[in-house]
Amino acid sequence: MPDLRQIFLCHAWDDRQGVAKQLCDMLVARNVSVWFSENDIGLGEPFLRAIDKGLAKSRIGIVLVTPSMLKRLPTGGVADKELSVLLQRDQIVPIMHNTTYDALREVSPMLASRNGLDTAEMPMADVAAKLAELVAVPVAA
Repeated sequence: MPDLRQIFLCHAWDDRQGVAKQLCDMLVARNVSVWFSENDIGLGEPFLRAIDKGLAKSRIGIVLVTPSMLKRLPTGGVADKELSVLLQRDQIVPIMHNTTYDALREVSPMLASRNGLDTAEMPMADVAAKLAELVAVPVAA
């Protein structure tokens, strides 16, 4: 499938030039192909349609859960739409950053039920390394 990506990075708009970009860059440095809106939506391209195509062409989803994400999800914006699609998949990994699973559980119990990684327990570089290991494992047919 052309343009297939290993990971779709779901993040809050407020995090796009900070921690989301940092995580994306760390993954790319580990030869992981990442669909990241900042890199993959061209000028003049329909925003939601580009995201829809990115979701369709990504093997797994990761959700960068930050205080900004927790504020945005209840508003029904783009991140909420992405999360709705990702929750239907077998493999979605929450990445907790500067927040807790308890806080996430109040906003999205379904996402909080997924096993994930937490930057309070390991540095972001180690999170990226774990994700790179995950996508290096072949998909079962």
